[in-house]
Amino acid sequence: MKQRIYINDVAVRDGFQIEKNFIPTETKIALIDALSETGLAKIEVTSFVHPKLVPNMADAVEILANINRVKGVTYSVLIPNLKGMERAIETHKTRGKVDEINVFLSASETHNRANVNRTCDQSFEDFAIMIKMAKDAGIRMMGIVATAFGCPFEGHVPEERVLGFAKRYVDLGFDGVTLGDTTGMANPAQVERISAALVQQCPNVEHTLHFHNTRGMGLANVVAGIRAGIVSYDGSLAGLGGCPFAPGATGNICTEDTVNMLEDMGYDTGVDLDKLLAAAVKMPAIVGHEVTGQVMRAGKTMHLHAVPDKLYTQ
Repeated sequence: MKQRIYINDVAVRDGFQIEKNFIPTETKIALIDALSETGLAKIEVTSFVHPKLVPNMADAVEILANINRVKGVTYSVLIPNLKGMERAIETHKTRGKVDEINVFLSASETHNRANVNRTCDQSFEDFAIMIKMAKDAGIRMMGIVATAFGCPFEGHVPEERVLGFAKRYVDLGFDGVTLGDTTGMANPAQVERISAALVQQCPNVEHTLHFHNTRGMGLANVVAGIRAGIVSYDGSLAGLGGCPFAPGATGNICTEDTVNMLEDMGYDTGVDLDKLLAAAVKMPAIVGHEVTGQVMRAGKTMHLHAVPDKLYTQ
């Protein structure tokens, strides 16, 4: 039996949040509905952040109220602070269900201050309040450790600090932990080592890895994570994305490229790659610029071509 690897897509949130032009709400909803039919495990559909800071997330409530939900797909949102948490729970109760909430802090103090204007300890004080709110509302919570493999300001981040933050999430009662390679600084040896330690230290929760392909090591890092026992991965359709508070950060690993690789390697992703590619090829027109996805241009590995009429040999 093939090993199952679970693929989550974050394009509508992580991908669209840095786009200069506003992506129409109906376009986002149509894209989420298309992704829902592909077999993805999770779709991160929006973020409850201040609309002046991230204009493309201003329609969070409308999105949750109008998407077509498919059984078996988890619809998640990102929350930056207590205010966002209050808005998400109110939406959950009155407009559109929230299956899972992602909250985050950076392993680096400098990046955490730049990203959310909080110290790491202050962030955890907020999380202690948020987890109670989520449990009362019946919503799952995942805790993200950003810059887990390196910080663009501080450089190396001690591994024991990353693992310590993961344990703090679990001790608070979170359902899972995500390690985020926010600026694409991770390498496969580092990923395998830290991921194996995470699985051993926090065995009874969900583990997810979130890679960016800034330095071209994203898919290699996925393979390293699988070797360490991680079976859940974030990707972004067409390779969109990048943290606005991380200098030099480029897009996330590409969802369809990841699925293509894993299926070729003999893993079961549960994803219909043809449906995923049908959505991906529309992305350049949606965002108004080229995207980094490879398989959408080259075709699936076994996408064969007609033999030329004339074959030339040397």
